[in-house]
Amino acid sequence: MSIITELTRMWLTRSTKPFIFRNEYDQQLPFSECDNLGLYVHIPFCKSICKFCPYCKSKYSKELCDRYIDVLIREIHLVGEQHKGKKTVTSLYFGGGTPALAAARLKEIIDAIQEHFIITEGVGVELHPDDVVPSVLQILRDAGVTKVSIGIQSFQKKFQDVLGRQSVNILALKKALCEVSFETVSMDFIFALPTQTFDDLKNDIDTAFQNGANHVAIYPLIDFTFTSSAITPMPKKEKKALLDAITVYCMDKGYTRSSIWTFSNEKHANYSSMTRDNFLGFGCSATTLLKEQFKINTFSVEEYCKRIDEGKLPTSLTIRFTLRQRMVYYLFWTAYSTKVNAKDFEKFFGIPLRKMYGIELKIAKLLGFVNEENNVYYMTLKGAFYYHYYENFYTLAYIDKMWGIMRKEAFPQKIEL
Repeated sequence: MSIITELTRMWLTRSTKPFIFRNEYDQQLPFSECDNLGLYVHIPFCKSICKFCPYCKSKYSKELCDRYIDVLIREIHLVGEQHKGKKTVTSLYFGGGTPALAAARLKEIIDAIQEHFIITEGVGVELHPDDVVPSVLQILRDAGVTKVSIGIQSFQKKFQDVLGRQSVNILALKKALCEVSFETVSMDFIFALPTQTFDDLKNDIDTAFQNGANHVAIYPLIDFTFTSSAITPMPKKEKKALLDAITVYCMDKGYTRSSIWTFSNEKHANYSSMTRDNFLGFGCSATTLLKEQFKINTFSVEEYCKRIDEGKLPTSLTIRFTLRQRMVYYLFWTAYSTKVNAKDFEKFFGIPLRKMYGIELKIAKLLGFVNEENNVYYMTLKGAFYYHYYENFYTLAYIDKMWGIMRKEAFPQKIEL
């Protein structure tokens, strides 16, 4: 484990104890009293597997996908029936994998969810560029989808070749998005690729906004140890210069920054399945975050189906948070939005933010990482980069280790991070 993440964890939690995930199969999920609750559904199937992708995925077959969807709907009911009446939630996001491979059945999934939940801020679906055709988009619209996120990665052939992706027909993409409209059309890009320059990234962003997007996400390349990608990560100094330059460019254009990596040219456009206080996850590898616990489902499609066939939830690992651990988790993902509201923290925990982390906030201000205004802490450009830099350590020290193990073991006994 990186010494940086280990020392930070010990300092912020005021404890030398690691994060311990145990083989405790949660069957009851106390989500009824959770405010700002979101929903996530994972569809793990892809027609081809990208070498750089770390997410839980399997090679697509219609038979297996249909079997999975049948079981997924049963998981939704197993959880939803634990709450009397319908629980109000903020949003529903479908990720993958390639959820559009199950486009014809997404309405069944959404209908099952709406038996138990009232969605107030829309439904989002991740799409492969090949799925951005009028027929698929119309199926999604008819199912109730209001937001789409298209995994472009890059419009430029030199980077498509590096990533093992096919070229994107930009004119066809724009035409399809004009024929079937959505509240948010987000396009995802990878930055910090070898030899990538500001002009390369700027051209991708400009092309996106000119061809149907009202929101873009610019994610850094992270070198997970368990992927087969041979791409060399960009050095720290170059990465910082690139992130700073593209951030300044987007802000100068008047785009709204809603997180470390995301910008929109329309204020209402947003797409984020991450910045929520609590959420329920359904499907393989999906995670659930509640007030005092975090759980993750098994990564194995076969074991996932078996567990639900037994009438049980497919939980693989669970952590019971200490108060400080939950606060660190809250602050880490809230900061992803580039700001932390002290009033929201106090409402969630019943304790003032300054009482718990006053020293850390003073240090962050002195180092130029944040500015404070009306009890809200806003990240500076410097702070945003170092958040990104720390997130890279966090990802490799925690997520990489956990996902690497869970890809091999359906139900590990224990993981210490």
